[in-house]
Amino acid sequence: MAKESFNWKGLFINEEESTNQPQVAITPTPSEVTKFPNHASQPSTLDSISNPFLKEIFEVYEKGFESLNAAGFDFFELYKSVVAVGISNPQSYQMAFTMGKTIQPDLTKQFLLEKANFYVTEIEKVYAKYDTVGKTKKSDLENNLTKEKYNLSKSIEELNTKILQLQNELETKKVEFQKLDSNNIEQFSEIKLKMEANDLAKHKILDSINTVVTGINQYL
Repeated sequence: MAKESFNWKGLFINEEESTNQPQVAITPTPSEVTKFPNHASQPSTLDSISNPFLKEIFEVYEKGFESLNAAGFDFFELYKSVVAVGISNPQSYQMAFTMGKTIQPDLTKQFLLEKANFYVTEIEKVYAKYDTVGKTKKSDLENNLTKEKYNLSKSIEELNTKILQLQNELETKKVEFQKLDSNNIEQFSEIKLKMEANDLAKHKILDSINTVVTGINQYL
C-alpha cells in the first residue's frame, strides 16, 4: 500500500558539501488519510545535549516513516493513535483498532503486523545505506588522518635530525671558539717578546750612539 521506498539525503552530508535537503515523499493529503492525532511523537530518551545531531536525524527518520504511509488505514494510523493516547496503555490499542475497523471493516491484526514489518524493513534499508555512508566517511577520515600524522611525524623526525646536527655543529664551534686563545697563545707570546726585544734593541743602540755623541761633544 505504500507509495514508494523513501530516499533520505543528508544524514552524513554537510551543507558545504551539498545544498540538497533531505528528500521525502509528500505525505497523503488530509482527505486521503483518516484523521488521527497528528502531533504524536514516539516517546524517547534522546539526549540532544550529548549528541547534537540526534534530534535532527531522528526527525528525518520520522519524516521518512510518514512518507511511506499510503491512503487508508494501516499500521501507521494505528501507531500515531496509540502513541498519542499512550503507548503503554492497553486500551489505546483497542481504541485504535476499533476505530480502524470502522474505517476499514476488513482490518486484521495480521495485516497491521505485516504493514509494521514493511515499515521496519524500509527503515532498516535506509539505516543500512547511511550506516555504510557513515562508515565510509569515517574510514576516509581515519585514512587521511593517518596519512597526515605520518607526514607530520616524518617532518618532525627530519627537523629533529637537523636540530641535532645543528646542536653538534654549535658545540663544535663553541669548542673551537674556546680554543682560539690557547691555540694562538704561543704566537701572541712570540710577538710580544719580539716587540720587547725591538724596544730593548732600539734603546740599547740609541743609548750607545748617544754615549758616543756625548763623548764627541765632551772630548773633542
